[in-house]
Amino acid sequence: MKLRQQQFGARDCVPQRFRVFDGCVSAPAAAGHRPALRGFTLVELVVVMTLLVTVIALASPSLAGFFRGRAVEAEARRFMSLTRLGQSRAASEGVPVILWVDTTQRTYGLEEDSSFTDQDAKAVNYTLDGNVTVEIGATDSVREAITGSTLFGSGTSSGKHSSLPQIRFDPDGSVSESSPENFRLMDRDGGSLWVGLSANRLSYEIRNQQVQRVTKRR
Repeated sequence: MKLRQQQFGARDCVPQRFRVFDGCVSAPAAAGHRPALRGFTLVELVVVMTLLVTVIALASPSLAGFFRGRAVEAEARRFMSLTRLGQSRAASEGVPVILWVDTTQRTYGLEEDSSFTDQDAKAVNYTLDGNVTVEIGATDSVREAITGSTLFGSGTSSGKHSSLPQIRFDPDGSVSESSPENFRLMDRDGGSLWVGLSANRLSYEIRNQQVQRVTKRR
């Protein structure tokens, strides 16, 4: 009887020091003995790394396009904020304010008309994101004014930015008739946003490609 109780496969009553699994009896693990932990093999690691590289390679173009699109959106919002700031300053300070754009140096900024002040302490300027380019557009009704005064300088504006394309905000906060109709911001993939005059020509707004097409038809 004692012999049968000591057998590991026995199903009869056994002392409590034995453990039962599925109705079978097994001896307790030896003191201090633990099952060995199994790690990854070299082949498994190579397979996992190969899968990761493949996924990253497939997703990289989409991710790059996403971040370039975000850069265009960020520039458009910053440009828009400058138009709002320009209108606010012109109306509150009672002097013309200029938002100039230098497509060659890839910079743009905001300052008081230099014919009214020698130095604008509140002047700001920014550099375009490396993935973004800007084009300046106008309708036929204002193209002549832009070519004649804005691009080559006007009699009422002087200084280092006077020969650059510029939005001019008059002292009452309105947009000058000689101001460009719209600005197109593009990324390397051709994705575009426009900052253009609103329908009432009192301010600028951000438009996507679909809205810009509708605006052109008008």
